[in-house]
Parts: sequence; structure tokens; C-alpha cells
Amino acid sequence: MDKWIELVKAKMSELKVTQEILAERLGMSQGGIGHWLNKRREPGVENMNRVLKALGMDFLEVALVIREPADAEDEEVCLTQKYNPYFRYPVRDWKAAAEVRDGERTQYRFELSDYHAQGTAFWLTVTGDAMTAPSGLSIGEGMLILVDPDVAAQPGKLVIAQWPDSTEAIFRKLIEEGGQRYLVPLNPTYPKALYTDDCRIIGVVVQATARF
Repeated sequence: MDKWIELVKAKMSELKVTQEILAERLGMSQGGIGHWLNKRREPGVENMNRVLKALGMDFLEVALVIREPADAEDEEVCLTQKYNPYFRYPVRDWKAAAEVRDGERTQYRFELSDYHAQGTAFWLTVTGDAMTAPSGLSIGEGMLILVDPDVAAQPGKLVIAQWPDSTEAIFRKLIEEGGQRYLVPLNPTYPKALYTDDCRIIGVVVQATARF
């Protein structure tokens, strides 16, 4: 709930949308909006998503993650009261990673994250072992990575990039050495590549997760 409130307030500030304007868009009272944003009342998932849509964030959705009771004493609590707001992002393929497709959401499967994106974020499934390291940070094949196109690609960040002569994107670490930037795999058996202005950074990897 706190993450949803933080996101809504930030977007309202960015767009200079007041509670009165938001209430008008939703066809409700300003007081009702105020109750939600000050945690005096808790909106349902449907209303949380209505607010996101009214602020132009149709690409985000709040979903319920049900948590089982920790012990027998919790069994009296309704499970639907035990949830955290999560956002759903589409899982895209590598050839489509450089494309923005509006109005085609039904073609994707969605995965949850508690990360609220700055841009139109999406998941990719890691292929190959270029980012599998012998020690330290390692992101292996089959893991899901969440990509946010609006995060600044600074040296040290993991990025999704695309060369102009390639139809597919690649996953690398952006580093800087001697005033030059390079796209470097975490697997030392793969070569690093000089980053030039011809290379497009599609987005920064902000989260990685594995399924078991």
C-alpha cells in the first residue's frame, strides 16, 4: 500500500494533478482520494488500478499476492486481508525488446514485481551464459530480468543494448575504463565490446529473479 501511495503522489506532483483534479477524473469526491492517500481508508485493487490509469500509467497494474498464515493463531484473519501491492510487467522477447507496442498487452504474459518503474518496464528471460560469472554477481540462463528504459545508463549498471546491424538486443554490464565505455559480459570467456554512439541503450536492468 505504501508503494502505491508513494507512486501516485510522485506522479501527481510530476503532472501537477491535485486531489480535486484526480477526483474529477475518477468521478468521486476529493475527500475519498484524500482518505486513500493518507491511509485512512484502503482502496481495493480495482480502485488502485483506476487511479493508475487516471494518471496515465495504464502499463502498470496492481495485483494481489496472498500470504499464507504464519501459524495457527493467524487462521482467523481473512487471507484477502494479507496482501502487498505488486506491479505487473509484460515478459517480452529479445527481438521485440527495442520496440514499444501500444494496445497489444494481451499478447504478453505478465510477471509481478514490487518495483515501480520510471518508464514502460518489461521482463526479459536471460538466454545463454554471457552473464554467468564464476564468482560474485552472476545472472544465469532462464532468470528473469526487469528492464526500465527510463533509468539513466551509468557506468556500473547492467544494461540491455542493441547494435544498429543487429535484430536482437544483448545483455551486458556498462563500464568505463580510461575515458572509454565498454559493454562487458560477466562471463570472462566472452569478449568485451567498445561502446559507441551507434549502440542504443534500451534500458537498465533493475531486478533479476529466478524461478524454481
